[in-house]
Amino acid sequence: MRFEEILVTATIVSGIVFLVNFINRKDASKKDRKPNWLVKEIVALFPVLVLVLFLRSFLGEGFRIPTGSMKPTLLEGDFILVNKFAYGVRLPISGTTIIPVGKPKVGDIVVFRHTNGQDLIKRVVGVPGDRIRYTNKQLYINDKLIPHTEIATTQDHGIYTIESKERLANVVHDIYDYPQAMQIYKYDNVIVPPHSVFVMGDNRSNSVDSRVWGFLDEKYLIGKAVATWMSWDSSANGKIVPIRWSRIGKSIYQYADKHES
Repeated sequence: MRFEEILVTATIVSGIVFLVNFINRKDASKKDRKPNWLVKEIVALFPVLVLVLFLRSFLGEGFRIPTGSMKPTLLEGDFILVNKFAYGVRLPISGTTIIPVGKPKVGDIVVFRHTNGQDLIKRVVGVPGDRIRYTNKQLYINDKLIPHTEIATTQDHGIYTIESKERLANVVHDIYDYPQAMQIYKYDNVIVPPHSVFVMGDNRSNSVDSRVWGFLDEKYLIGKAVATWMSWDSSANGKIVPIRWSRIGKSIYQYADKHES
């Protein structure tokens, strides 16, 4: 059971206890009867659970980066803040949109629930109507090559890696590529259908994404990633507190101009 399901269940149960206790207090025959300690604790906890559920479901949520598929933008152990209001107000668990607010844009980093039940994070590279082609490690959107400029070479888990700078719409970001990795993708020349997006990891040679499993239906979107609020380096040896201090409070977007598109 996911935390969201546990939270909703706990809120409903505590709400029932709260309501029953409220009715009993209004009942003249029971108003002098004092509730036991457990009922008192549950009644006191109910407003807190309601507040947490509201904030987590409709405004923001924390998300931990589990893999390196979004390197170098996001690292394993980064904790990011997700704006759940960006793409509409959705009901918890079902994800049904009750108040539409906005649509994902090219360049957005989105958190979503995959059909296998996992929460994943990728970058939007195509929206409805866009033709997406990824051939010979070159990304084309609507038959236009998206150029990337090599800026450094590095190692990613011991693998020789080229780091390049890429621009999607007005969002500038870095990507990783393993020159020696040769991959054939099922979805490499497609048109994004309505109510869907095409997503890819910034670590282009180490990301299972829309190139493999296809389009992401917008109904599975959880929200837009906006900033890193904590970063824990589990690979740091010898550090008493392995925190990446420089990444705390860091925005995960760079814009080529002053106008976000």
